Amino acid sequence: MKQTNVRQFFQQFPTDEACLEHLFNVRFGQGHECPKCNRDAKWYRLASEKAYSCQWCGHHIHPMVGSIFEKSRTPLQLWFYAIFLFTTTRNGVAAKELQRQLGVTYKTAWRMAGLIREHMAGIDGDGMLSGSVEVDETFVGGYEKGALGGKGKAVVLGMLERNGELVTEVIADCKSATLASHVVDHVEFGSTINTDEHRGYRALAGAYDHKTVNHSRGEYVGGAGETTNSIEGFFAQLKRTIAGTHIYVSDKHLWKYAKECEYRFNRRMSPEMMLSELLSRFPELDA
Repeated sequence: MKQTNVRQFFQQFPTDEACLEHLFNVRFGQGHECPKCNRDAKWYRLASEKAYSCQWCGHHIHPMVGSIFEKSRTPLQLWFYAIFLFTTTRNGVAAKELQRQLGVTYKTAWRMAGLIREHMAGIDGDGMLSGSVEVDETFVGGYEKGALGGKGKAVVLGMLERNGELVTEVIADCKSATLASHVVDHVEFGSTINTDEHRGYRALAGAYDHKTVNHSRGEYVGGAGETTNSIEGFFAQLKRTIAGTHIYVSDKHLWKYAKECEYRFNRRMSPEMMLSELLSRFPELDA
């Protein structure tokens, strides 16, 4: 599947029926073994509901079940087009933009955007990192008036394997125990950890080869190559996305926006490949 512009997208998915057929094909397909009679079957589209029926026993399978489209009354083609919009922009799509483009209510657009971000996060996953890993944290949001030390801002922790994957987590604070627990969850013991001089990372020295770059002294690359430049570059992109596209995001939902940016960073795909992946990878179902 290859779409490079709106015209090609609608040639591929001209109707809700074409979108449903695509879902059926990527999740089940003709010849799929019926979970009820355990026979390879030819599946027939039902006119009365968005489902397919087994040629042998009449058992129904529903392609939308278990996906972000389940129980949605929004036309499937609009869902697909919303995903198309997410793949053709570097900085994501605001709910207000979806509302204008799709002609749906803001509440519907906001829900769709959130579920698409969750879908991106689910596909990307969070594997264990190893080798040389850059670890850093950043503050996102507005300060509380008169507060010090980032109070009132949300904290995003980033862990980036050199020439590998990125993992982000929205964390409660920058205390040593908090930082260490998240690093341990995502970085294999014995790996090299590159951080700045933040004291909260000192507890990592026992389990990792901990290297520090001292930003307060104007140092950005140490003598042994220690640096956090790459993860800081990602944070800059995350903040540009939030400030330029969304203006403001709540602490409660910040993780979705971070994961969306994480997905884009890790995939390094063309829009066509991202669209193909997002419209093809869903939880496996037997019914």
